[in-house]
Amino acid sequence: MNTAAGPLIVQSDRTVLLEVAHPDAEDARHDLAVFAELERAPEHIHTYRITRLGLWNARAAGHTAANMLATLEKYSKFDIPQSVIVDIGETVGRYGRLVIERDDAGTLILRSTDAAVLSEIVRAKRIAPLLFLPDDQKGRGPAIDRYEIQTWARGQVKQELVKLGWPAEDLAGYTPGTPHEIALDEREWSLREYQNQAVASFVDGGSGVVVLPCGAGKTLVGAGAMATVKTTTLILVTNTVSARQWRSELLRRTSLTEDEIGEYSGQVKEVKPVTIATYQILTAKRKGEYAHLALLNALDWGLVIYDEVHLLPAPVFKLTAELQARRRLGLTATLVREDGREGDVFSLIGPKRFDAPWKEIEAQGFISPASCFEVRIDLPQQERLEYAASADDERYRLAATAPAKLSVVKELVKKHEGERILVIGQYLDQIDMLAEALGAPKLTGSTPIEERERLYQEFRDGVTKILVVSKVANFSVDLPEATVAIQVSGSFGSRQEEAQRLGRLLRPKESGLPANFYTLVARDTVDQDFAQNRQRFLAEQGYSYTILDSDNLAA
Repeated sequence: MNTAAGPLIVQSDRTVLLEVAHPDAEDARHDLAVFAELERAPEHIHTYRITRLGLWNARAAGHTAANMLATLEKYSKFDIPQSVIVDIGETVGRYGRLVIERDDAGTLILRSTDAAVLSEIVRAKRIAPLLFLPDDQKGRGPAIDRYEIQTWARGQVKQELVKLGWPAEDLAGYTPGTPHEIALDEREWSLREYQNQAVASFVDGGSGVVVLPCGAGKTLVGAGAMATVKTTTLILVTNTVSARQWRSELLRRTSLTEDEIGEYSGQVKEVKPVTIATYQILTAKRKGEYAHLALLNALDWGLVIYDEVHLLPAPVFKLTAELQARRRLGLTATLVREDGREGDVFSLIGPKRFDAPWKEIEAQGFISPASCFEVRIDLPQQERLEYAASADDERYRLAATAPAKLSVVKELVKKHEGERILVIGQYLDQIDMLAEALGAPKLTGSTPIEERERLYQEFRDGVTKILVVSKVANFSVDLPEATVAIQVSGSFGSRQEEAQRLGRLLRPKESGLPANFYTLVARDTVDQDFAQNRQRFLAEQGYSYTILDSDNLAA
């Protein structure tokens, strides 16, 4: 142990303090992020918390309690509290004490070698109706070691077990689906080492989530998984633009032809061996019923891929609970969900199978280095008084849409003249104002799909240098030559949105220009408070924000 020398202080409440200026801080951050979540990231001391879900995800990815304790011991300044050592060991030990499997007859079984645990969970009100005692277990009293699971309840049982603190290891296997030949066309490219590792980790685990930075090739990991399992595949994506980018990438990178790939969206309803559907179409209702639910069983899918799984709409969780017999691959840049449903991703899509830290991929040269800036702006006296007199629910909009931000946007655009710049806003009237002031095209949720694709392509080609966008450009949009993003307003304190917006800049540039990410913040308002929360995930990935005063931008 590096006693009195390490950058970490482990506390008995399961928080871990990281001394940012310590020479070993980056190594410690990298190893700690495997099982702990960053809570606060001020300038000098970052606070992490060791959570049950973090420990279980790490365990599912192959890390043992001994590995995690070794990390803490290696970097800790003081002895680790005995209670934390015990807690980590016992929490990690809960994963896999219950196992879901199939018996020789193919019946779905919940088994445990710990009779007390089994007895505890079968008495839970939300689990008892999902289980029943097989004939061969009747009369065995305390020797009962398994229960049969209702055929439809595999997903629901896993959800409820996570809530009770006893996550089951699902070894019940998956339907192979209808075989379909898919191969990667690697004549002019090949999967990177970390992409191969991600595919292998997923296939070995059967189902689960791969976490990679924006721009690191998550689509190629999906293609690699498809080429490995070689089966009919349903791909669920955030929007139609994303669906068409997936289609284009699969046509370019695999043996699949146009006749083998279907689009199922608001505009087109095709079901083919590889079908790409939007979350919106799955959650669309007609007369109170999900109108397109049949898509989930339209073919005997052997693989379901969830793109941007952190954005999975709540209704799709319920649908996913019924898809447990099919392999499921979640792709995301961050497991953070603002609705707190990370546990449902864990239980229904699967645990984290592979995670590559952003800075590690950057160091390998596969994503661009990026500098992050928080530009603080003083509100004029009259606007400050209006803000102070406003109701709490009005204050964020007033601060986020402060007219004083416009001159700062113009100054930053001038500073980066000639580069390709995204100006990002949350509010439509603000987007209208920005587009008009900059003489730039705007892109919002109401922009037709064809118009979106045209604007994106003109931006990629350099015909359009500045694009004013709403949150529709947060995810699954490939704009590799964007080098500057100016975030004028956002979704309150959303960490996932901050990660997605920086991600627009991380794809390697042919121009070789560095990436610059600016967040404009009204000083001494809730805008500033939300900005601190938004930055937590990126701080966990090793990014730091330089604070700039709007009056000194020219310098």
